[in-house]
Amino acid sequence: MSGWFTVEEIDRDTFAISEYRHWEETHCYLLLGLERALLIDTGLGVADIGAVVRGLTQLPVTVATTHVHWDHIGGHRHFDAIAVHTLERHWLDGQFPLPSAVVKGNLTAKPCAFPKGFDPERYQVFQGAPQLVFDDGFQFDLGGRVVAALHTPGHSPGHCCFYEAQRKYLYSGDLTYLGCLDAFYPTTDPRQFFESVQKINRLGIQRVLPGHHRLDVPAGLIGEIERGFRQLERTDRLKQGAGIFDFGSFQIHI
Repeated sequence: MSGWFTVEEIDRDTFAISEYRHWEETHCYLLLGLERALLIDTGLGVADIGAVVRGLTQLPVTVATTHVHWDHIGGHRHFDAIAVHTLERHWLDGQFPLPSAVVKGNLTAKPCAFPKGFDPERYQVFQGAPQLVFDDGFQFDLGGRVVAALHTPGHSPGHCCFYEAQRKYLYSGDLTYLGCLDAFYPTTDPRQFFESVQKINRLGIQRVLPGHHRLDVPAGLIGEIERGFRQLERTDRLKQGAGIFDFGSFQIHI
């Protein structure tokens, strides 16, 4: 487990917990309030993110799920309070949409020095009942710090971004990052994805904190992604099966 996670300080009470050694390069975010902490996603689940969180805070922790894909819920088992959008509660609780073999194939798609003691063949997707089910606009009050859930479907039906209005931070999950944005799976919707990007682009975000890859994401990326989707819409390519389109700093796969 040693060395698997990288912890980076975003500000004095916000931390990124990252898995750079895996090709997914997942990011989770720990937000500290005066009374509670919020952990946005829990990563792959190949090492104990709970131990990392306990090393950063003794506050009670609620896990807020951006979406129920295997690479964002792997460490949920280390926490007692789990929150998920209503449209994906069943994915978390017994109806995960991918078979185990597909998940294991994704986990091991590229060479990786997994933590000592971890066996990819025994990897299982977390399944368990959430303690909190929320809808668009729900607010997590951490004590002196409020984080709002924004329903941003497209990558998945219940995908959410988490927004701090006071700081203008957007924890964007798989909606915006520097890399290939996926809207080609059967459970994705390219048009909803476009509408969700439009929704967050109206907020005047000053910092984007993505679910994958580089942390130094310019806030202007949101507008660039919106323009990319608009171009695909105008050329009648905003539909599944159209292909992969390169826009320089990001790609859109539909």
